[in-house]
Amino acid sequence: MIIHDNRPRILVWHIHGSYLYYLTQANCVFYLPFKESTEEGYGSRTPSFPWGENVISVPAEQVRELEFDCIIFQSHKNYLSDQYEILSEDQRNLPRIYLEHDPPRETPTDTRHIVDDPNILLVHVTHFNALMWNSNNTPYTVIEHGVVSAPHVHYSGELEKGIVVVNCLEKRGRRLGYDIFKRVSEEIPLDLVGMGSEALGGLGEIRNGELQTFISRYRFFFNPIRYTSLGLAVCEAMMTGLPIIGLATTEMAVTVVNDYSGYIHTDVEWLILRMKMLLNNRKKAFDLSRGARETAREKFNIRRFISDWENVFHKVCTNQNAMIA
Repeated sequence: MIIHDNRPRILVWHIHGSYLYYLTQANCVFYLPFKESTEEGYGSRTPSFPWGENVISVPAEQVRELEFDCIIFQSHKNYLSDQYEILSEDQRNLPRIYLEHDPPRETPTDTRHIVDDPNILLVHVTHFNALMWNSNNTPYTVIEHGVVSAPHVHYSGELEKGIVVVNCLEKRGRRLGYDIFKRVSEEIPLDLVGMGSEALGGLGEIRNGELQTFISRYRFFFNPIRYTSLGLAVCEAMMTGLPIIGLATTEMAVTVVNDYSGYIHTDVEWLILRMKMLLNNRKKAFDLSRGARETAREKFNIRRFISDWENVFHKVCTNQNAMIA
């Protein structure tokens, strides 16, 4: 299906499903290239999300035949390989955005971004990421996360457990805090959900639309991650009203306020003591719940997120990159 109206037409690969779902709430038409394979980026309209009519699957071999207003890259593969495989030369010269989801891996302070092009806009999802990347000669901006709240879901905290939401935790190791999860689990009852969590005694993957309801009964949300971007699961948990406990690293350091919306620290033993306190003090957990929810409503408001993106699309498509950075 091709939509003919005045909305911006955006080609974007399916890389991060939850983020893509929230992005597609913008008043644009999003075309997702599709292949009959498991190749990264070509899953298109997966059944995990209630995609809108503005999200259209396009066979990858037909992409060259369509007209777009903007191309969004989200991975090295998109930028180095995919664009040359499925885009025409004219399409490769359209307004382009590289959406960077992560902080640099090689070294936290000296890594140069793969994009070095003044004609592409680099969009970071946190200020921490923008701070750490060397963005070269590429103009950049920050669009902080936005998430949809489930109005029918209310925090109860009735379960005397913490909930952890991380995909493939064992395989991703120390960076995602596998060792920290194991240490905390020795003293604190924790349930783990996410892809591959069954290998660690976890509960498996929970669909995005069901996650806020599922986690609302837990006393607190524990984020064991040392070094990655601010996970959408943290934002969604705050929007649900869960107190957040995690490491005072990356964007977490400016997202969670101690004794207001949860607890963050670089001392895991200190965090364990706060978890024990919350397990024994449901009233305190409710106090922190209010702070978490208020923070999320202000910081991760989906209307602000959509407005930011629509503003960026307008400026990029009218060649105003210099005005954004």
